[in-house]
Amino acid sequence: MDQIEKVFEADGIKDPNYAGKELSEAEIASGTHRRWVGGHWDEQGQRQLEFLKSVGLLPQHRFIDIGCGSFRAGRHLIDYLDAGNYYGIDANHSVMRAGYDRELSDEQRRKLPVENLRATDRFGVDFGTLFDFAIAQSVFTHVNLNMIRLCLYRTSKVMTPGGRLYATAFIGRKARSLDEIYRTKRGRPKFYERNCYWYYRKDIEWAAAKTAWNTRYIGDWGHPANQKMFEFEQRSGEDDAASPG
Repeated sequence: MDQIEKVFEADGIKDPNYAGKELSEAEIASGTHRRWVGGHWDEQGQRQLEFLKSVGLLPQHRFIDIGCGSFRAGRHLIDYLDAGNYYGIDANHSVMRAGYDRELSDEQRRKLPVENLRATDRFGVDFGTLFDFAIAQSVFTHVNLNMIRLCLYRTSKVMTPGGRLYATAFIGRKARSLDEIYRTKRGRPKFYERNCYWYYRKDIEWAAAKTAWNTRYIGDWGHPANQKMFEFEQRSGEDDAASPG
């Protein structure tokens, strides 16, 4: 019998199963909940706070952290914001629980009602309030374009007029072809079609189309893995906010 050729370009590479990870007590004790959100625990959380302050975040603003994980940035933001103004969502309940129990002080938990937190698989950002600022740091690197579009669509509905979402992504060079698998300095593969994802700038702009966002590419902001930053500013009274179609 003739053999059918096998061509598996990503053979042996497994997609990260972030949402499905259930942390054991031993893993939490060893700090897996910190590593699972990308490491750089001390510097990257502080970097997010400093960036947000540089673009106008004030303590009185209501803020939502999309992909808050184990509160790498959240612990800094909770300290900075007025009590009750920090909200967070994440796809992994176990990681959030570990962060809430292990990484937040009693004072921080008093400033952060558990009603301000939610584990959600489809960007359930509606808490019955409007937000002035939001961040989705290293979220678009792990979801496909239609999920990015869903995130932008749903988040646009819960922002104040002029409210801003900042989101990061791996952005490919113009010369990079759609079928290229490229590796970071640490050897981690990046794909156009699977997790971990890279995109073109116009892909992110497409995802924001037909939503109530004005999109601006910021680019470099000091991310250790060279993720680029986008700004999305909510437009008020726009008909296109009603449907992403």
